[in-house]
Amino acid sequence: MSEVFNAVKITDKVWWVGAIDWKIRDFHGYLTSRGTTYNAFLVMGEKITLIDTVKEPFMDEMLSRIRSVVDLSKIEYIVSNHAEMDHSGGLNRMAALCPKAEILASKMGVRALNDQLHPAYRIREVADGEKLDIGGLTLEFCETRMLHWPDSMFTYIPELKLLFSQDGFGMHLASSERFAREIDAGVLNYEFAKYYANILMLFAPFIKKTIAKLHELCWSLDYILPDHGPIWEKEDIPWVVERYSNWAEMRPGKKALVVYDTMWGSTAKMAAAIGEGLMQGGHSVKLLPLGGNHRSDVATEILGAGALLVGSPTINNNMFPAIADVLTYLKGLKPLNLIGGAFGSYGWGGEASAHVAEVLEKMGVEMPVEPLRIKYVPTDAQLLECRAFGEKIADALNRKIMQN
Repeated sequence: MSEVFNAVKITDKVWWVGAIDWKIRDFHGYLTSRGTTYNAFLVMGEKITLIDTVKEPFMDEMLSRIRSVVDLSKIEYIVSNHAEMDHSGGLNRMAALCPKAEILASKMGVRALNDQLHPAYRIREVADGEKLDIGGLTLEFCETRMLHWPDSMFTYIPELKLLFSQDGFGMHLASSERFAREIDAGVLNYEFAKYYANILMLFAPFIKKTIAKLHELCWSLDYILPDHGPIWEKEDIPWVVERYSNWAEMRPGKKALVVYDTMWGSTAKMAAAIGEGLMQGGHSVKLLPLGGNHRSDVATEILGAGALLVGSPTINNNMFPAIADVLTYLKGLKPLNLIGGAFGSYGWGGEASAHVAEVLEKMGVEMPVEPLRIKYVPTDAQLLECRAFGEKIADALNRKIMQN
């Protein structure tokens, strides 16, 4: 392949040699509407080191970028910070092209890579806290288990005050810009939150431990280089870490989400009236009809929310398929400290609202009122009942916020 792709200089000693995926729109059920990057980095110590690889179909792009800086034969170490295939998929090919390079990974990383890639080469385990001299620069390895896989680790270069954070502090965003400061703030903030909500919310307890560990290590940071999305610089880093800390706490906020789908408009009418009741209770309200909102958009809105209300018509004695989908997705992400409610319209059976309530209860959502269901089209009097339903949940949320 002709060498058409160039590396991007990050510091005098570090180059971005990753790949941009402009096309991807689905990542494990998460809507990546702005694509993504697979970041890999070349560290130019006396012993040249590659940090992570890329998704296998993008290897030619990565190899072209590397060759724009150095011959492949001069790479002496390849560090796998995260064994997921969008970062390790090219490792077998890379090892074949760099037969003298030593492959390094965490203890769990060695296991994961062996199970996934079935390599003919040896992968050396590096310990938590281990340091490696690469000639003028030092690599310090820090295990970050379950952020967001068991194998995950950070690699730090103290001489450059630079942290390779694998999937931590990343986002799915295809961009020709490599630094966060170059990107529109609204896009940056949303995609950063969306990535956390859909990839890392589940691992909040481990995120707390990781951030506490970073504070204990007292690493000075001028750069954070994640495996997806742009690079954070010194002025961004306190804000970035603070957002992770706040999100991991999952404190209930004065935001209420009304998630619903509808067949003939009756559940939508209920949702609008319930939303009005929540607003009258003093809350910021977001109605999220699933006809226009993806499951990953709903997950993103969970950040900072205090209430989750879900409405479904009954179809075939069950909840609507889109509602079952979003509830299954949210249940896996394990949001905490939510007040909730279930509602819906029906023609004759009316089981959906009870099924929704059952899932919400299994998620640990507090249910201060019984599910609300209305037969066929709601009357004006019934819409007032819906509004009162929203007001009761708003009151319960107000009490919960005061207790926290």
